[in-house]
Amino acid sequence: MQGDVEGSKEDHVPLGLAGKKGRGGFRATIFVYGLVALDSMGFVANMVSLVLYFMGVMHFDIPTSANTLTNLMGSTFLLTVLGGFISDAYLNRLHTVLLFGFLEIMALVLITIQAHAKSMHPPACGKASCVEGGIEFMLYFSLGLLALGSGGVRGALPALGADQFNEKDPEEARALASYFNWMTLSTVVGAVVGVTGIVNLSMFHGWWKGFLVSTVGTFIGFVILAAGKPFYHLRQPGDSPLIRIAQVFALAIRNRRLPLPKVEELYEISHKETIAYEEKLEHTEQFRFLDKAAILPEGMQPAPWKVCSVTQVEEVKILTRMLPILGSTIIMNTCLAQLQTFSVQQGNDMYRKIGKHDFPAPSVPVIPLVFMVILIPAYEFFFVPFARKFTGHPAGITQLQRVGVGLVLSAVSMAVAGIVEVKRRDQALKGHLISLFWLSFQYGIFGIADMFTLVGLLDFFYKEAPSSMKSMSTSFTWLSLSFGYFLSTVFVNLINAVTKRITPSRQGWLHGQLLDYNNLNLFYWFLAILSCLNFLLYLYSASWYKYKPDDTESNNKPKAKDSGEGLLLAKESSGAKTDEEESKQNAAKRNEEESAQETDDAKAKAPSSEQSNGTK
Repeated sequence: MQGDVEGSKEDHVPLGLAGKKGRGGFRATIFVYGLVALDSMGFVANMVSLVLYFMGVMHFDIPTSANTLTNLMGSTFLLTVLGGFISDAYLNRLHTVLLFGFLEIMALVLITIQAHAKSMHPPACGKASCVEGGIEFMLYFSLGLLALGSGGVRGALPALGADQFNEKDPEEARALASYFNWMTLSTVVGAVVGVTGIVNLSMFHGWWKGFLVSTVGTFIGFVILAAGKPFYHLRQPGDSPLIRIAQVFALAIRNRRLPLPKVEELYEISHKETIAYEEKLEHTEQFRFLDKAAILPEGMQPAPWKVCSVTQVEEVKILTRMLPILGSTIIMNTCLAQLQTFSVQQGNDMYRKIGKHDFPAPSVPVIPLVFMVILIPAYEFFFVPFARKFTGHPAGITQLQRVGVGLVLSAVSMAVAGIVEVKRRDQALKGHLISLFWLSFQYGIFGIADMFTLVGLLDFFYKEAPSSMKSMSTSFTWLSLSFGYFLSTVFVNLINAVTKRITPSRQGWLHGQLLDYNNLNLFYWFLAILSCLNFLLYLYSASWYKYKPDDTESNNKPKAKDSGEGLLLAKESSGAKTDEEESKQNAAKRNEEESAQETDDAKAKAPSSEQSNGTK
């Protein structure tokens, strides 16, 4: 577990803005951004259009098409935990991404082959699903492989880029927050190309051509990522996070009858015993029952499964504190699932002409994506520096405040979606079609919500995670997406089952092939109300959360008893340094390092000079 993947101490030095020793920093993350953009190009295009592929080519009905897509997306994001786990415990993050990338490319190849071969398309049958036999096996095997590959990549890739910055350095801590913003921008840029070019190609020139372009783009993305290996700062995997977690709970249960000793009596390893890149965590007062795992019985030698260190217990406490935050963002992702399923189906039944050009319904998300291309740099260059002057926080506002803004906007998006659906349906029943671009309201609002929430969660789960669990913790963001997609499937089935019994027509709100005779607007409003209730839960969870102590300020001011409440500033703004003061301190520090290096070089040259004189 010691050192770097390359095995040298030199490679293990934290790297950042200046790209010290030629590794790390934004120089390295350029390769990550390249893969993110190219992979998102196909991934997002498929995410918004597959529901129509299932309906038009595989002949699924509306709810089956929607549920198949949400199950696919849910499985994809659920499997990010596997990718994060492997990159923390067995393979380094780069090799994990490349391994799962190979599986993703193979899945796209199989999907392309099935879309191209007419013999692998089922005939229409009028049932909920018409696939069977070899066609069914090919379809679900390729979708399952795609979920495994895409999920594994997303579980390790964000942490690979974040590892290029030293979060304990104040200057690089700000760069880390910027990294997640630029990664999101790369995703958005790729998505813009996907929902316009690839979607248009798929719907008007053949689905297999769209899948083929996605495959080629993804392959080039992984080649770019692999080419950046000489520039990466790689971390070697350590102990299994799941085993470390299990040890804490097992010992806490075994020692449950023992009295809880004073904090100073709990077992803790020394700084010399810590692994090179891991941190030593301070004791916190929450979840005190877990402290019993750090009780070392008298006369017993420390050993795994006999006693856990305070640091190991605190790692589990951190993950436990994260769970309510994870849970309170699931509903938002259930709302996101509707924009990729029912909203696309809405758009397919609307007026889609722009002049003589037929605009594909799955391309509507290009409107909020373009907004995000503008808003993300504006947020990074204008809002963050402005807010930082008042808050002293490196990212302007805390990660949990950013997530809260997104949750509010997601509720507004669903309310607007219900209003738009009422107008669309009423006009359609009168024989008139309203413009497809009415959907831009719900997409635009949710796009801004996603910009706040996704980046906030990625930054939050990475920064707050213990060093040995960075990938697995970052995958919690995708886990929230996974649960949101699966919950969407549950809601669709549950709403249909309940409303079939209570409506006079004995038809569910969401049934059959025609949206004009459904009550999709009521389903949207149901999600809007649920989102408001969920936001209250989030307020409680975020206010209760205690941030992990920040090492960047530990040398500058006394440590507080608690590092800060979730929705409040994570750091005391009164103790925060101005950018000018911090720059001066960093410059002085660099000068000292350069002077020390010159002294070391002079000493190194001295023996050779003496030897040379002796020879003469």
